[in-house]
Amino acid sequence: MDKITVTQLANKIQTEAEAYLFMESIRWPNGPVCPHCGSIAPHYFLKPANSESRKTRTGAMSYRRVWKCKDCRKQFSVITGTVMHGSKASLRIWLFVIFEMAANKNGIAAYEIQRKYGIANRTAWFMCHRVREAMVRTNPSKMLGVVVADETWIGGEPRWRHADRRVGAKQGKTDKTPVVSLIDAATGEVRSQVVAKVTGKTLRKVIRENVELAQSTLHTDSAQAYKGIGAEMAGHESVDHNIGEYVRQGISTNKAENYFSQLKRSLDGTHHHVSVEHLPHYLSEFDFRYSNRKLTDTQRMYRLMGRVGGRRLSYKLSAMN
Repeated sequence: MDKITVTQLANKIQTEAEAYLFMESIRWPNGPVCPHCGSIAPHYFLKPANSESRKTRTGAMSYRRVWKCKDCRKQFSVITGTVMHGSKASLRIWLFVIFEMAANKNGIAAYEIQRKYGIANRTAWFMCHRVREAMVRTNPSKMLGVVVADETWIGGEPRWRHADRRVGAKQGKTDKTPVVSLIDAATGEVRSQVVAKVTGKTLRKVIRENVELAQSTLHTDSAQAYKGIGAEMAGHESVDHNIGEYVRQGISTNKAENYFSQLKRSLDGTHHHVSVEHLPHYLSEFDFRYSNRKLTDTQRMYRLMGRVGGRRLSYKLSAMN
């Protein structure tokens, strides 16, 4: 796999036709695969009359490369059934956006996409959410071995708010959104989830869903909420931050703290504000990049391109969620 920079990508896909060929080379390295029936038989390429483009129902010219399945006889293209399906944005812009979201450590704002590629902000926002949908890992296997668990709260500092919007200053009282993250110490994979409250019940649910309890050791801080689920696991070790203990014989929550540091800086510096409703989408984005941080930008893009299939996200659904 050759390393690709933004400049090299721009040279590879100077036209929409080249963008489709590039996309096919990534998604179909061994030939077209029908998204309708999954057939890998030699399919028929429907060559346009002028060899380059064909008219759409609206009269516009399209450079989409269309295939016909040899088995189910349905037509398809490389973007059929993907997060790009039905989009009016050009495939060239899609590829640039995917590359930037896979490569930029701090993410990229929809307004920046709008300015750089000359599209409407609504289109840019929807494209980013579609890419985040592809970043969600479906049906992941449970974590094994040492798992680091910690929680953080996402939201603005109450002291900087207007007086009528501040929450009382009582200890433990906040209207920030709690997020729990689990990190596989061996692989570096992170899985983050928004929870209603940080309690033993909610932490048990998150950990049970993602960790093989009988074969894993939990590393946490001294929060009492972890005691119950820790007792159900092969082992539970903790460090006490209250007495200044952060590392003890390899036991720490530093991996989670490092992830939270990057997450918060990026949400604040790049996006400035993220609503509670959309926070899970942004967590999926940062989980993907952090879990694949040891890959090159090119490898990360190719891995993301391998996840775009079989996922659809309507604008209405993304706006509601």
